[in-house]
Amino acid sequence: MTGLIAFREIVLKVHSRCDLACDHCYVYEHADQSWRARPKVISPEVIAHTASRLAEHARDHALPSVTVILHGGEPLLAGPSRLRLVCEEFTRALAGTAALDLRIHTNGLQLSPRYLDLFDEFGVRVGVSLDGDRSANDRHRRFADGRTSHPLVLAALALLRSAPYRHLYQGLLCTVDVANDPVAVLDALVELEPPRVDFLLPHATWQSPPVRPDGAPDAYARWLLRVFDHWERRGRPVPVRLFESLVSTLGGGPSLTESLGLAPTDLVVVETDGTLEQVDSLKTAFEGAAATGFNVFDHAFDQVAAHPGVRARQLGLAGVSDSCRRCPVVRSCGGGLYSHRYREVDGVGGFDHPSVYCTDLRELVDGVEGRTAPRRTAPELADPAALARSQQELTRVLLARLHADLAPDPGWARSWELLAAVEASGEAGADALDAVLDHPFTRTWVLAALEAVRAEVPDAAGPGPAAGAARRLTALAAAAVLRGGLDLPAEVAYRDGEVYLPTLGLLRLGEPASTGRASLRVTGEGYAARDGRTEHRFGPAAGDARWQPVRTWSPGPGTAPVALEDLDPDRDCFARPPRLRLGAGEAGEWRGRLDAAWALLHRSVPGFARAAASGLTTLTPLAGGPRAGDWGEAGRHGPGALGVPYAGGVRETALALLTGRRRARLRELTEVADLYALDGAWQHRSPWREHPVPVSRLLADVHERVAVEAYRRATAAPEPGGADRIHEALDRLAEAAELTVTGKRLVAELRWELKAVDA
Repeated sequence: MTGLIAFREIVLKVHSRCDLACDHCYVYEHADQSWRARPKVISPEVIAHTASRLAEHARDHALPSVTVILHGGEPLLAGPSRLRLVCEEFTRALAGTAALDLRIHTNGLQLSPRYLDLFDEFGVRVGVSLDGDRSANDRHRRFADGRTSHPLVLAALALLRSAPYRHLYQGLLCTVDVANDPVAVLDALVELEPPRVDFLLPHATWQSPPVRPDGAPDAYARWLLRVFDHWERRGRPVPVRLFESLVSTLGGGPSLTESLGLAPTDLVVVETDGTLEQVDSLKTAFEGAAATGFNVFDHAFDQVAAHPGVRARQLGLAGVSDSCRRCPVVRSCGGGLYSHRYREVDGVGGFDHPSVYCTDLRELVDGVEGRTAPRRTAPELADPAALARSQQELTRVLLARLHADLAPDPGWARSWELLAAVEASGEAGADALDAVLDHPFTRTWVLAALEAVRAEVPDAAGPGPAAGAARRLTALAAAAVLRGGLDLPAEVAYRDGEVYLPTLGLLRLGEPASTGRASLRVTGEGYAARDGRTEHRFGPAAGDARWQPVRTWSPGPGTAPVALEDLDPDRDCFARPPRLRLGAGEAGEWRGRLDAAWALLHRSVPGFARAAASGLTTLTPLAGGPRAGDWGEAGRHGPGALGVPYAGGVRETALALLTGRRRARLRELTEVADLYALDGAWQHRSPWREHPVPVSRLLADVHERVAVEAYRRATAAPEPGGADRIHEALDRLAEAAELTVTGKRLVAELRWELKAVDA
């Protein structure tokens, strides 16, 4: 059945009763009392049918693994023989179909070597419920006669932590009570060395709200933030899933827990009688809230997946209330646990509401963000050198992926060996290799080659894409040899009579339609290429008409030369086509316009000009003149490149340099840092566009417009209302749920830039 969720996790109720009388238990103490009519122990028939249904489901959806959680009540009350039957049936049913991850969630009172030996045999990992120190645990987790359970749980955990069984220890689950001391609770849990701690908010709804001793709507947030602060002070001694989930989503990553975030739920519950139900916590809402009407004897799991209640929990952002969709922290809190949203309005109950913990969740997300943002903000945002290093690493990672695909090709392998020899030759070789790998259009070539290899696109020079990729790698390795002045054999393959050596220039070795190979070497005056018996001298001092070097331009005193790249065949990566090789006169005229444009920028917006110069390594002349709203172009290339219309005047060229670098910097940031997540899930009104846009487009517009506004004001050509529109867009971005901590920091920087412009 298409369009349905695949259940990857099964909660199997093996016993419906419990040996404790916890007064906060949703199974026995809340709205749904269906446990009273269930069999106490799961039957062999239910076990066999459930295992069969799960294996069928795993095959139909090609699941690599499934998780089965033994639950209750108290699952250990089912006894070792029944639990062994469960393990055996599921292991047998799933053999050869999917990996089986068996777990059990217990209060620990019955835990003994006979259970742990069984769990060791089948790899069953054990999670134990404990609410902290004795005072905290005794507040709710007592026997029916009021006796404490704490010493027995500690004894069980001591056994579980002992050498034979330590590997089975999954973690501790702690239900929050704000009357407990948060510091003492965390210390008590940490002392037990759990692999992980889960803090759970007590199940509640708007009809049965949580206990708030001081009446404050944020009591649970304040309690959890005290735990977070102590956890941080202690150096995060154990993983805490709630906190790690918030840190993950704030940084643009996934949610790590069902209780937070927008990820769909992939869990189904099997009761002791074989009834198939939705997630268990729904029992806190009303009688029958978790029911589906299905069972393992008559229905497949896909039928449960089609149930409206299950599908409602797969909608992500569309499945939360309207007020939640407008909230800036919804990507982290996810509207809270589904069952906590239940509310009755005018006698009609439903889940289309914010969580009863809404205020707590907002303050908790904001509190964790405020405490971690300075450390979690990507260093590339504030440090150009860090951005450059990350971009260098990205190119190398992509090249390594290409190598993994092409390593068996002999031509590629020879060139790769030369590349490795260059890197190993010493500092000069490593620097030369860095220069050719950091050439912006090396990235363009690698990306195109990866796509061609994986799509098996043929190359004109050979039977497959490997030929073209190997030819470019050969030229890249040869350019590194020449740049480094290395005494290494460098052979290149030329096509159409020429070969481009990245960062150096274009060498013509034959007639336009000819192909062949030539060996290159370093000479005292430059370089030499031998094609058969003929040797060509070329390079800066050779003056050979066969050689067209890459021209350069200097933005000003103390700045590194910028390549005027009109030779690289991979420079055709901008929205408009590049100019062909400029004549000497054209190149001189363009340098003059660039000089004048750069001087204009330094006079009018010196701060933005310095930022534009930072990291600029390559300018490519583009065909045509400037178009309204279309200035400098950042294309599909590595960092440092910019495409500028050749025919633009001084003012247009200045604006192209300024805006193009702003576009390029933002693109470079988004390639190595998460500025936003779920781009496109929301649409935002843009002051400059007719229709709403995703957050990425709005951020790009603002990032560019701040610099444009500064330039226009400084050149006495301000756009009426321009600053107001930017402020409006910044306000909208400040409330955007998609932004990560790094994205929010960038928006704050843009606001400061605009304040400086206003001043």
